[in-house]
Amino acid sequence: MLTWPAPQIPQLPGRGGPVRVRDTSSGRLVEAAPGQTASLYVCGITPYDATHMGHAATYVHFDVLVRAWKDAGRTVRYASNVTDVDDPLLERAAATGVDWRALAVEQTALFAQDMTALGVVPPDVYVGAVESVPAVVDAVERLVAAGAAYRVPTPDALDGGLGDVYADLAADPSFGAVAGLDAASMVALARERGGDPDREGKRSPLDPLLWRRERAGEPAWDGATLGRGRPGWHIECAVIARDGLGLPFDVQGGGSDLVFPHHEMSTSHARLLDAGRGAATHVHTGMVAYQGSKMSKSLGNLVLVSRLRAQGVDPMAIRLAVLAHRYRDDWEWTDAGLLQAQERLGAWRAAMSGNGGLDAAPTLAAVREALGDDLDTPRALAAVDDWAERTRSGAAAPQVQEWAEGAPGVVARTVDALLGIRL
Repeated sequence: MLTWPAPQIPQLPGRGGPVRVRDTSSGRLVEAAPGQTASLYVCGITPYDATHMGHAATYVHFDVLVRAWKDAGRTVRYASNVTDVDDPLLERAAATGVDWRALAVEQTALFAQDMTALGVVPPDVYVGAVESVPAVVDAVERLVAAGAAYRVPTPDALDGGLGDVYADLAADPSFGAVAGLDAASMVALARERGGDPDREGKRSPLDPLLWRRERAGEPAWDGATLGRGRPGWHIECAVIARDGLGLPFDVQGGGSDLVFPHHEMSTSHARLLDAGRGAATHVHTGMVAYQGSKMSKSLGNLVLVSRLRAQGVDPMAIRLAVLAHRYRDDWEWTDAGLLQAQERLGAWRAAMSGNGGLDAAPTLAAVREALGDDLDTPRALAAVDDWAERTRSGAAAPQVQEWAEGAPGVVARTVDALLGIRL
């Protein structure tokens, strides 16, 4: 699967330092990638609708992590997926009378346009669920052979007998370590978020689907010994991450609604496939609300990036509106927040339009320090605000000791390279 064009990242003086993030599992701040390489897997979209601000917030914030790693001299390997066959996509296609493949292509392309406009660095490995089918089949066959997966009778499958394939979570003694939830909470969330804890024939209510046998009217692929069918959601990400990054990798990321069951399950699959190894750190972004409720396709309370762009809103203002909030905090999208971002963008551009300004070195250092401290983007923005305000107020006083020619260019490159704001 093709990605979108990569933005050019300007070079900055010196190097950034280590980046610490909050590990979801332990609740502690940890160094995101302690070695000279840094690997990241961020769960991608299910392309049945346009990119809303919740999506944008996730990908923009992890983009800042990638940029901070690069600034620190790390060699970054970034992988992501597109779940281009799944129940929500098939349901939307049926409801709208559109072929599911055409819908997936259309919405994936729109997502790429939004990411390009927002200046998000594309992943190095970008794989669709359909592309991953052969690798998933191999992985599920291995789990069945190892006794870590089993079949559940499926009377409505087109060629009955083999059954759907489920992971046996009892084979993974570390299951539950990602989210740290009790059994009742896990069952409730599984029921709410696409699981099937009430399915008859399963060994445990939480056991997740690995391979769904072909049903009438549904797409299916050759599953070798598994029979024709399609992948489960969690195994898709586990296999793409394993093949794209290797195991273990440094950070698994996504929205906080993916902690359970998706990241719990995909991490369990990865452990069973590769000698107990998965992501070293789990990092999750907060939920974005609108008009008092979590922004979601099911509720229809969406603020779409493409719609804002069509209305003439500068994508850099959209990005600034996102970065005004810490990645792991829940927050609400408001018109006032967008207006504040537009005003901030205008003030920055005005301050960086001349040849002289306050010495940029302290501002660069402050932005680097803020990002190294759990990606504190609000503090980074405040450091640039301070530089812009003092530069504009001191424009008629070049005798100020800290005044430096070329400073606006350094600050402009700082916000471009580290925050992804093109001025």
